[in-house]
Amino acid sequence: MSALRVLFIGGSGIISSACSWLAVERGLDLYALNRGATQLRPLPAELTILHGDVRDDASTQEALGGREFDVVVNWVAYTADHVEADIERFRGRIGQYVFISSASAYQTPPSRVPVIESTPLSNPYWQYSRNKIACEDRLVRAYREEGFPAVIIRPSQTYDRTAVPCYAGWTAVQRMRQGKEVVVHGDGTSLWTLTHSEDFAEGFVPLLGSTRTIGEAFHITSDDVLTWNQIMMILARAAGAEPKIVHVPSEVIAAFDPVWGDALLGDSAHSMIFDNSKLRSVVPDYVATITLEQVAPEIIAWHDEDPSRQQVDADLDALMDKLSEAFRAES
Repeated sequence: MSALRVLFIGGSGIISSACSWLAVERGLDLYALNRGATQLRPLPAELTILHGDVRDDASTQEALGGREFDVVVNWVAYTADHVEADIERFRGRIGQYVFISSASAYQTPPSRVPVIESTPLSNPYWQYSRNKIACEDRLVRAYREEGFPAVIIRPSQTYDRTAVPCYAGWTAVQRMRQGKEVVVHGDGTSLWTLTHSEDFAEGFVPLLGSTRTIGEAFHITSDDVLTWNQIMMILARAAGAEPKIVHVPSEVIAAFDPVWGDALLGDSAHSMIFDNSKLRSVVPDYVATITLEQVAPEIIAWHDEDPSRQQVDADLDALMDKLSEAFRAES
């Protein structure tokens, strides 16, 4: 029996690179369509790189040539136009099309937790999420009207050693090492789900080629839930620092920084807990086992290995100074 032939559009991101390694390990014949830029995360040698720009149809067609695939996964589709192009490109040619959506597409704030796949999709705060919803709507229509073999996957916040799992990233770590305050939204007690990319891959790769997934949506997350105060304390401990947390209302942060505000009000300011029962109905042995406590030292060590990885946002750093001074006494 020949190996399942799979095309990843993208393939070198935080989530997709982990899935690339596991897919190859599981014996899939894996191809990745990307522009071949220098990547932070090495890809397996067994993966075949197809150099092309998915936003340029001629470039994509040249890269794909006459190759046929059983499964196509688009990791970098963000608007309805992007999935429309894929519907046209792969209609009648593949057995499964996997769209990577986002758990931020779910009703925000959620009316109840845990969130399940039938939770309504509605996010009035974040355009990114509304675009993902539009992508899902187009694919659902294509499935219903013409049998296009769409599958929707909704990751929540997923990280690896290259990613400090908070909005401020390395800026927050440097501030803690310098003894400065770090801003945490609200009172820091909202509950948040972090999923390591390798755990995500364990849930994702078995879905590839599965006929039980067609026309369905799945989220893939950890069952480990932390408060934002705990997340910052874990990162601080790994960095050898003592965290000085200043709590600031999300609406105030949004007034000072609309981009940060969109990410907060449209996603991380709200408690998000997920029920993975639907995923386990297809992948019954799925269990997320990697915790932030385990990985935080690796995150710090990876950034410390090369100072160029320690990217500090000067504007965000200055904003944290301003907010910390204004709210220090209230925290």
